[in-house]
Amino acid sequence: MELLRAQNIEKKFINHLALDDVNVSIPENSIYGLLGPNGAGKTTLIRIITRITAPDKGKIILKGRALQPEDVHRIGYLPEERGLYKKMKVGDQALYLARLKGLSKSDALKRLKHWFEKFEMQAWWDKKVEELSKGMAQKVQFITNILHEPELLIFDEPFSGFDPINANLLKQEILELKKKGATIIFSTHNMGSVEELCDHITLINKSKNILEGQIDDIREKYKSNIYEISFNGDIEKLENSLNSHYELIDKKKVNGHNAVQIKLLNQTNENELLSLIIPAVEIISFNEVVPSMNDIFIKVVNEHKN
Repeated sequence: MELLRAQNIEKKFINHLALDDVNVSIPENSIYGLLGPNGAGKTTLIRIITRITAPDKGKIILKGRALQPEDVHRIGYLPEERGLYKKMKVGDQALYLARLKGLSKSDALKRLKHWFEKFEMQAWWDKKVEELSKGMAQKVQFITNILHEPELLIFDEPFSGFDPINANLLKQEILELKKKGATIIFSTHNMGSVEELCDHITLINKSKNILEGQIDDIREKYKSNIYEISFNGDIEKLENSLNSHYELIDKKKVNGHNAVQIKLLNQTNENELLSLIIPAVEIISFNEVVPSMNDIFIKVVNEHKN
């Protein structure tokens, strides 16, 4: 079921078209990757969804109706630009932001206590925000944006400033939020995080969305029929076993064994390849080379440069 749709969104600034007829459909209870190079239009789209700015054309539809001003309380937004009041105490700042989300003081304090303990931040409650590291300030903003349990969460480069341990902690919390029913829009340049977390993606480039769909479907679409084979035996003997339906494109060593990459041509399949090479060498492993999201990102963006 669809939670949110950006329909025919266009946004112009002075001498710059930020979004050009962009359409995005975000399924309910999914983690949706919003990808693209710097300046592609991702942040502009997020600001339109959160009603920070308005589109020149098009509309945002939430659960089948146009997004309304009061719907912002159903959204939690962690922007890439951090915005805490440096001279306030951390606890006062967190409580203030929680009250802005509509929570009572007692409810806000109860929920903040839970999250500060979970993130081991109790000792920072009475310290000033300016004393926080970038990663610790990020934790405070993460907490205050999920505290009111919104249906839609938007994270713009959420792992910026985190060491690997805390980045992993945040990833686990994002997965837990999805498990509890939240829908998450996740904007990042970190393709490894996209592969770990996202179900669906949209790739925006030069103000247009140029690729969208489920992660598995996209990787299937862009695979190149290349297989990596690790084996005991002579590479030349394996090479001589191949016919014109196959192209040997790489030779290397993997864990002390010979290894090659072979591309299948002319609609052949892996079983036919195996039947040719089994008599020639002893196979240790045989795996399809599936493109990473980083490979696909670079390929698709380069294809749309002109």
